[in-house]
Amino acid sequence: MSPEGSSPPARHRGLRIAAVVGIAMAVIVVGGGIATRASNSKRLQQQTRAQAEPVVTVSLPTPGGSSYTIDLPGRLQAYSRAPIYARVSGYLKDWHVDIGSPVRAGELLAEIEAPDLDQQLAQGKADLLTAQANAALARTTATRWKILFKTNSVSQQDVDAKNGDQAAKEAIAQATAANVDRLKVLEGFKRIVAPFNGTVTARFTDIGALINAGSGAGLELFVVSDTHKLRLYINVPQNYAARIVSGTQAQLTVPERPGRTFTAAVEASARSVDPASGSTLVQLDVDNAAGELFPGAYANVHFDLSLAAANLSVPASALIFDHNGLQVATLGPHNRVIFKPVKVARDLGDSVEIASGLTAEDRIIDSPPDGIGNGDAVRIGPGSTSGGMLAAAPTVVSPPRATP
Repeated sequence: MSPEGSSPPARHRGLRIAAVVGIAMAVIVVGGGIATRASNSKRLQQQTRAQAEPVVTVSLPTPGGSSYTIDLPGRLQAYSRAPIYARVSGYLKDWHVDIGSPVRAGELLAEIEAPDLDQQLAQGKADLLTAQANAALARTTATRWKILFKTNSVSQQDVDAKNGDQAAKEAIAQATAANVDRLKVLEGFKRIVAPFNGTVTARFTDIGALINAGSGAGLELFVVSDTHKLRLYINVPQNYAARIVSGTQAQLTVPERPGRTFTAAVEASARSVDPASGSTLVQLDVDNAAGELFPGAYANVHFDLSLAAANLSVPASALIFDHNGLQVATLGPHNRVIFKPVKVARDLGDSVEIASGLTAEDRIIDSPPDGIGNGDAVRIGPGSTSGGMLAAAPTVVSPPRATP
């Protein structure tokens, strides 16, 4: 053995050991790098899949109100309204009331001059006197012929002829009397009178105006309206018509009485839906003893109605309408989307009340993303309603950098 170093076999063993150690360290380094890269790749894939899932905002439905209000436009009308037309033709002699005048039933409104009618009445009276005289003569003649028949001076045929002539003359007298009575009634129509207590709301004639008899031949002369009580007509949308029944109270306001509120009550309903408007005509009665409301005026009608059952309120943006109808997207187990068909009770603008299809525990997806499907996985994003039913949004971890 050389004193300057170890023997060759010893050096070879040391080199082999060093090589083995180096190879082992290289294997460890390479294996660690491969494992790290695989772990990073897996985490990156998981992160990519998570990022690919839509982020949604989730909330719970809130209880709807126990009552709701609706405001509808309406039109006031007089409880009774009578356009007054002439029954005789002529010229207006005088009028005694103007618009806004209160009148009583039977009060004189105007007078008509009808000389033609006056002459017809005079002729009718003369014809009546003639007919009555002829009837009296025929009666006397028939009586005399009856006496002559008892003495066999005339035949039965002659007596029957005189009796028939008497009956005909008396019938003519009755007809003439009836014609005179008719003309007298028409004479009475020269005086235009109020049909009931009310107010003159229109006058369309003046002194000297030509008057044509009948509603088809001339314009109305006056309009008399009973305004101590008013009728209020509104068109109620079909989905509210069943709630507004006889006796339902309402509050109304009119532009000419700012700050004032008047009470009305539902009196009658048409009980049918107009196909053109999809609404039901409803009549309300309004007490107007003070005369503060005017017929023909516009009114805003306010109803406070109670709900038959409690509804759930959700954002209007949560509704989806497609070929399957109206639906709401909810979040099921494992954050999977479940579509539920619903029925809307009321549309409140930014929110809607759902009558059926949801429960208070359903997690509602607000503004569902386009293309989302039933069973799709989603992530709950920030801004969601907190609660035990809602899972916290997962923490987003940036993908690690690969070890060089």
